[in-house]
Parts: sequence; C-alpha cells; structure tokens
Amino acid sequence: MKIDSLIKQNYNISKQIPLSRYTFTKTGGEAEYLAFPKNLEQLQMLVAAANEDGLDITVIGNASNLIISDKGIAGLVIILTDMNEIKLDGDIVEAQAGATIVKTAFFAANHGLSGLEFAAGIPGSVGGAVFMNAGAYGGESEQAISEVTVLTRTGEIKHYSHDEMQFSYRHSLVQNTGDIVVSARFKLKAGDKLKILDEMNYLNALRAYKQPLEYPSCGSVFKRPTGHFVGPMLIKAGLQGKQIGGAQVSTKHAGFIVNKGGATATDYLNLIHYIQKTIKEQRGIDLHTEVRIIGRDIEGESK
Repeated sequence: MKIDSLIKQNYNISKQIPLSRYTFTKTGGEAEYLAFPKNLEQLQMLVAAANEDGLDITVIGNASNLIISDKGIAGLVIILTDMNEIKLDGDIVEAQAGATIVKTAFFAANHGLSGLEFAAGIPGSVGGAVFMNAGAYGGESEQAISEVTVLTRTGEIKHYSHDEMQFSYRHSLVQNTGDIVVSARFKLKAGDKLKILDEMNYLNALRAYKQPLEYPSCGSVFKRPTGHFVGPMLIKAGLQGKQIGGAQVSTKHAGFIVNKGGATATDYLNLIHYIQKTIKEQRGIDLHTEVRIIGRDIEGESK
C-alpha cells in the first residue's frame, strides 16, 4: 500500500493509535492510520496516498468539540496541529489550520488588531473554527474571515472568499464538500492593544467562571434552538447532574457533558440520546448536536 511506503519514509504515520489521547473528552477508539503532516506538501502526499489505497480520510483539528466512536475510525486520520504557523499581512492575520484559534486571537491582539476577541476562550483549531463557524460571546468566525484556502479530496488547492464559504450558524461550505481547510485569512481592524487584551482576559475569566473546565468535555454539546437556551432548558427538565456511566450533564453548566472518570464515547452518546428524548417529550423541541460525532458505526448527526 502507498500509505505503508510513507510510513517507511518517516512521514510521522502510525497504526492503531488510540484517539482518546487527543480528544478533549479523553474518549474514542483507535485510528487505523494516524498522521501529523508538518506542511502542505506532506498533507498533499498523504491525501494522494490515501486516495491511491482507497482509504477514507478523516481530518481532526484540536479535537475539542468532537466525539469519536469507541470503535475508532477506519482509514487515515489526519491531525493538523503541526501546521500551526500564524503570520501578519497588514491588517490581515493568516493562520494555518492547525493553529489554535486562541493563539490566533492573541497574536492579533498583540499586534493591536481587533475582531477576534470573542475567540479568546475557544479551545479549537483555526480549521475547526472555519469548519463549524465557531463562535462565543456574540461573535462568530465568519465575521472576521476574508478567505479560506483548502485542499480538496482530489488534491487540488482552492481559495474561497468569505461569501463562497456559505457561512451560517455552526455551518460552512466545507461541511458539504469535504475539503480540508489549510489556512484562513482574518481581516481585522486596528485597535487599542491594551483594551483588546483586557476584553479577551475578561472573556477568559467569564468562561472559567461559567464552564466546567476542571473536567474533560467536548464543549457545548447542542446547537441553540431558536428562542431557547440549552442550559436553562435542561435544568428545567431536571437533567442537570444526570449521569450515564462516566458521562454527566455538568452541574456547573448544563450545556456541557463532562467526563467524571472512565467515561466512554458510548456513555456520551447514550446521555445525548437520553437528553434529546427527554426534551422532545417534555417540550416538543428537537435538540441537534453541535459537537461533531464521527467514527465506526456512527451515521450522520445524532438527533
């Protein structure tokens, strides 16, 4: 197989690696193949090899808003955290997909550029932020993105403008195309460095106060239904503190499911389904997952 030849060439590819080492929930089965490309050329080689071998390709960012099946992922899993360069071009910050959105936001702030303050506490990667149009505290990634560079599954490099990315709430074009985000350009505005940093530090403190950062979790689990907030809805339904296996609806923020110890992905999924069933029965509301759920025996979004 072509992929095996890349292993011999020291392309930083391993076999049968537990993905629980990388997910924020500390759950998930093994990757059949796992690779950490260091640059675009290596990424292109990996995609070409996987295509030649007929392997599925799964790209993972910082694995923060992600649940991976206990049965793992077939094919090639690519983690882009080694592609993390951030650079400045006037009022534009360009960041590779593996850079964290937090570091990107602080890079911008330290250069006196405003527009990414909302991302100060988002633990995901730039690629993940583009993929799901990540947001917090009234801001969304799309508000700052001017251009996205992707690698298609056939190995072609493309550049999409903001409008071509078809951003909406927790959605972008690449969710439909399967393109791999390589980098993003954020067009920002000049501002007062100290004021920008003060705002970011305030949001980080607010996050630490409100969110259960002391436990592994996958972040916000559900998309916000129109006219409702998930956390208060779950509290009113008596679901706060509900636990299945090692997975628990956080007693600090009911919109989060935390790993209280020894949780499996199956525990997470069973608790998600229980919450959805309860809210549907009590309120007639369909809760849809914001967290990305992938791997063997996982079919589409958990609803």
